Amino acid sequence: MDESVDNGNTKKGISKGLIAFIVAVLVVGGGVAAYVMLNFSDKEKYFLAEKSSIEFMSEKFEERYQPEMDWGEQTKEKPTASTITLSGEYNDPYGGGFGAMGPEQFINNSTIEIQTATDLKEEQIAAKLKANIGEMEIDDVNLYVNADEILFGLPFIDELLQVKGDDIGNILHELDPDTFTDEKEYDLGNIFNEENAFLSEEDMEYFKKEYANMIYDELPDEAFDSTNDKIDVDGKSVKAEKITFHLSEDEIKAILTKVLDKMEKDEKIKELLKDQLAMQIDDAIGQDVEEMLSEFETGIADAKKGIKDFKIPDGLTSNIWVNDKLIVQRDFNIEMGPDEQDLVTFTVKGTQSLDDEAQVFNYDLGFKDEYDEGTMNVAGDLSWKDNKAKDSINLTVDETVLSYEGSETLKDGKRDFDRTFSYKDPYGGGGSLLWKGNASFDKDQMNAEHNLSVGSPDMDQDMFILQIAVDGKTTKKVEAPDDGDVKDLGSMSADEITAYFNDDVGPGFQQWLMEMIGTGGFGY
Repeated sequence: MDESVDNGNTKKGISKGLIAFIVAVLVVGGGVAAYVMLNFSDKEKYFLAEKSSIEFMSEKFEERYQPEMDWGEQTKEKPTASTITLSGEYNDPYGGGFGAMGPEQFINNSTIEIQTATDLKEEQIAAKLKANIGEMEIDDVNLYVNADEILFGLPFIDELLQVKGDDIGNILHELDPDTFTDEKEYDLGNIFNEENAFLSEEDMEYFKKEYANMIYDELPDEAFDSTNDKIDVDGKSVKAEKITFHLSEDEIKAILTKVLDKMEKDEKIKELLKDQLAMQIDDAIGQDVEEMLSEFETGIADAKKGIKDFKIPDGLTSNIWVNDKLIVQRDFNIEMGPDEQDLVTFTVKGTQSLDDEAQVFNYDLGFKDEYDEGTMNVAGDLSWKDNKAKDSINLTVDETVLSYEGSETLKDGKRDFDRTFSYKDPYGGGGSLLWKGNASFDKDQMNAEHNLSVGSPDMDQDMFILQIAVDGKTTKKVEAPDDGDVKDLGSMSADEITAYFNDDVGPGFQQWLMEMIGTGGFGY
């Protein structure tokens, strides 16, 4: 699809208007359905169907993967320990080798083991790395993190390297004052905070109350209408209620403007942005939090101005067909752009059949402008019956296809699976990632085996296999490293840190490496 035809001003207009529109649609579709009443109007039935369809798919996912989800909850509530072992199997089709330790022997005689212990409530993580790389043993690589400090141990130095959270900003500034400021604060406790990248439940409730409810109230009842209809879904004739949701250009602009007006003055949003930016912004990008907040406020003001001249000539139209409270067909259409000569049309059309044992869907997502057009098809057939699954999902653009085929069985807490991710293009390229294995969950412990391989026209799928074994269990606590010699990097100047790594760490590493090679490492 050709995107080169827009000049700078046009791109700017499309970006701001489209972003604002998408935000509004997501809020409407994702939140307001929670506020429907018992005496349903067409407006209420529309959003109730959206809500029910999303909840249905979520429930089916939870039913299928309940053992994994239960284990995930345990890792949040209790300390857990796990061991991950990586190994490889390489089958040289030519039987070649290089000396005593060729690629095949090297890979087939190498393992990496990672032991971890985590306690999210006490804010502790410990990890240990062990490896056998071509008969060269590596041990005593240790990491320990809590809310206050990082401790790092290496096999070629006697002391533990320590970095306190309060010293991270100063250390980075000492090493690179042009990139990092000495005012930047780093909170190691954020590592254990699950809400780092997501809104908390309290924040979500705020947005539902302040924005979703407001948008829902602003949608006029006259924008919704319903009729009885009969359609074909997955080869079957289905009686359905067709509900049409239509907003004119002026109605869309009025709602978006009201949302932006509220956002512009909303101190809660600014505080949330400030907290998220403080955790995620890297000083290396050359912008601080206040500068990013200023750009947010400027962007809101610019978006409000852009909405006035933005064109949505036919407004927004969304038709859904509802059977037994679930959406079985959808037809969405909107045409918009910065002016009448540069309009872009977006469409979503398709059907879905949702029941307890199978979920089948087929949707076309379309794009069309004055210069180009295209369609992406997403089709899937998911089944779960008698604790057995057979799934197929295909994403097709022109003649390029990304696909997934999978089968699973679940018995007594053990899941066996065979999954294949494939890529195919019209020029003969493509390949597959094959993922086979099993996973078992039994109260306070779990174990899993994964085998990953790649197949293509130029490589047999058995040529290389990555094997991953995982064993996990709940534990009493995370063990902190033994007290001993600690090198506090935060108390050292940049020159002292440089000297320490040049005079102690570097030579220690060289001596350790030579000893490893000299005692038979790599097969020499």
